[in-house]
Amino acid sequence: MLLSHAWETYESDKRIEGFSPQTFKENKLQSGLLILFFNDVQLDTITTDQLKAYLAKSSESLKPSSLAHRIRFMKSLFRWSHEEGHIPKNPATKKKEPKTGKTNSYIFDRNGN
Repeated sequence: MLLSHAWETYESDKRIEGFSPQTFKENKLQSGLLILFFNDVQLDTITTDQLKAYLAKSSESLKPSSLAHRIRFMKSLFRWSHEEGHIPKNPATKKKEPKTGKTNSYIFDRNGN
């Protein structure tokens, strides 16, 4: 199954499950970026190492929270593809989200107090 066809089928299934329009908008963007990076290849040809390379390249320009969203989408797409029998192995199984840390959690005065 081509990556573009997997996205279309995945999207249809998730619409039936009642996902929000905003989720579809964000996931469509992530799908497009995935297809742009890999081209419209057969889904079962994408390896864990290729996904690592994609994420490493993405991490150069994304904040950790944006990278985490990208990883969540990939994990969901590949998990669904595996569960539906479109791919024999899920290459995104062991991908972990980056730690996002806390921003602006402390406000210090000029003396560091």
